Amino acid sequence: MKTDIQIAQEATLQPITKVAEQLGVTEDDLELYGKYKAKFSQDLIKRVQNQPDGKLILVTAINPTPYGEGKTTISIGLSQALCKLGKKAVCTLREPSLGPCFGIKGGATGGGYAQIVPMEDINLHFTGDFHAIGAANNLLAAMLDNHIHQGNALGIDPRSITWKRCVDMNDRQLRSVVDGLGGKMNGVPREDGFDITVASEVMAVLCLSTSLSDLRERLGRIIVGYSYSGEPVTASDLHAQGAMTALLRDAIKPNLVQTLEGTPAFVHGGPFANIAHGCNSVMATELSLRLSDYTVTEAGFGADLGAEKFLDIKCRAASLVPDAVVIVATVRALKLHGGLDRSALVEENIEALGRGIPNLLRHVSNIKNVYGLPCVVAINRFPTDTDAEIDYIISRCRELGVNTKLSTVWADGGAGGEELAREVVRLCEREQGGFEYSYGLELGIADKVRTVVRRIYGGEDIDITPAASKQIARLEELGFGGLPVCIAKTQYSFSDDPKKLGAPEDFRITVKNVRVSAGAGFIVVLTGDIMTMPGLPKSPAAERIDINENGHIVGLF
Repeated sequence: MKTDIQIAQEATLQPITKVAEQLGVTEDDLELYGKYKAKFSQDLIKRVQNQPDGKLILVTAINPTPYGEGKTTISIGLSQALCKLGKKAVCTLREPSLGPCFGIKGGATGGGYAQIVPMEDINLHFTGDFHAIGAANNLLAAMLDNHIHQGNALGIDPRSITWKRCVDMNDRQLRSVVDGLGGKMNGVPREDGFDITVASEVMAVLCLSTSLSDLRERLGRIIVGYSYSGEPVTASDLHAQGAMTALLRDAIKPNLVQTLEGTPAFVHGGPFANIAHGCNSVMATELSLRLSDYTVTEAGFGADLGAEKFLDIKCRAASLVPDAVVIVATVRALKLHGGLDRSALVEENIEALGRGIPNLLRHVSNIKNVYGLPCVVAINRFPTDTDAEIDYIISRCRELGVNTKLSTVWADGGAGGEELAREVVRLCEREQGGFEYSYGLELGIADKVRTVVRRIYGGEDIDITPAASKQIARLEELGFGGLPVCIAKTQYSFSDDPKKLGAPEDFRITVKNVRVSAGAGFIVVLTGDIMTMPGLPKSPAAERIDINENGHIVGLF
């Protein structure tokens, strides 16, 4: 069996100018990065901003397992299938982060015959967006510490600095550091730390900005710490927003690549949904809606994280409403949620499937009954799945009034997703949802979190640590109580315990830390043991990634 990278390297790619022609975009509106990658010009973005929007399809999934559910693969394959049906379709995805590419995932550009290409470029440096985000983030950190070193006119309390440096790599060694050592000329010593770039507020700001001017304004609102008197200090106070925007001038422009079948793919932005808001950029989504009839986009991890943040944060910020939602699941993942040992997943086991399917059904119910959106369940089918197992899932989903469609896009490309594509078109054209957010902004911070825990996670309540309680009170005092909440939580469970699989009930979520991302426009709520700087696993994917004598990368997925 060919690996993903072998399939991608054997593909014949179209010049990116030809791909753009499908959207009515000429070479003059592109900024080329070689033959197969490009950015859209600001002129094009401005010129089409009043065009009517096409249909928006959100792809989400059950809580992930170590085997992966194929959400990105389904998103890509669905866009290819829509094109096969004669629709003008685009898939709009996030950029992969180097940390998981070299860590646990080995790549994030789909799989099999449902991939975006050139996959090596996209999974590695791509067009340099993440480097620009890291540079802007660290410029602000440098200007902050320099301000303190140069006399600290703003009276910044080094003990209350909230801004961290970042690097696009999983590196647990950098979680907590002490810097400024070695004498007066090396700065003021203080405790510091690094986040992974995808968890940086700069990433969130870039993804939620609607224009270059909006980006500059949002960057200026970033809070880096507090003064000795307890007042927030912003990037604007440090006069950093202009230079940061200059570094992000090109990064804010959406990227254009293609699928293996030549379907246009917008790949831009990449926050993690377990520690950030987990969606591609607003500008990429809006541009794809204006240039196509169907935009297929995805949100990170399961629907309790990615879809919740897409709907409660991104849709609120950009006035977006999905026309249909696809919830991806696999038989083997549901059996794992049902407590089956990994070694037995390939064997038919309706009993284990029955114990695990409540995970899927809760996600379906949330999308349909909480958010009021039409949805379809997509089963990413494997050869070991039996007809009895598939029929069981179909019957259980039907009880909630939701259809289930099989997908074989990994093996068959767009042709393996045509049945799913037809159902998506039907939902978009015939089903009318009554979209609602899961909570109102008038609620206090704690009540917003409590509402998500009860309505989306299925939990009983929240426990707030004394430190977090003080943080909430202070943020509400400063006027940030009306912002939406971005809950950082494990992706593996509805709860904050990654070992509680399936659909646990009567659990409580522990809120440990609460801070404001004023530039992004949301409150970050850290729960459980979640961290914003992951580490590498015992056997990282980097051990298997190499390059041969011809310059071809091997071992990347």
